[in-house]
Amino acid sequence: MRKQQRYTPEFRSEAVKLVLEQGLQQSVAAKRLSVPEGTLATWVAAVKSSTQPLPPGSRSAADVMAENAKLRKELAEARMERDILKKATAYFARESLHVTRS
Repeated sequence: MRKQQRYTPEFRSEAVKLVLEQGLQQSVAAKRLSVPEGTLATWVAAVKSSTQPLPPGSRSAADVMAENAKLRKELAEARMERDILKKATAYFARESLHVTRS
């Protein structure tokens, strides 16, 4: 018979943060922490459905997911702008070579 493992609230909180805030898959996080995947899934589900007020400095899963979506959109726009600037720089570099050769 296996002895039931006890986890501290701090450990549980950090494990849930790996999944919700850092975007790690539950299976990967569970393996890294040597926690049964079902146990971690229970902790994550409890936090997602929790109606208890969050401690100061922490955010709800919905807030984190919304911020993540916003940041992904901003990153895509920044990459697009960077690519446009690269092409413009190459274009003007070619044009300046033609002007100086004349």
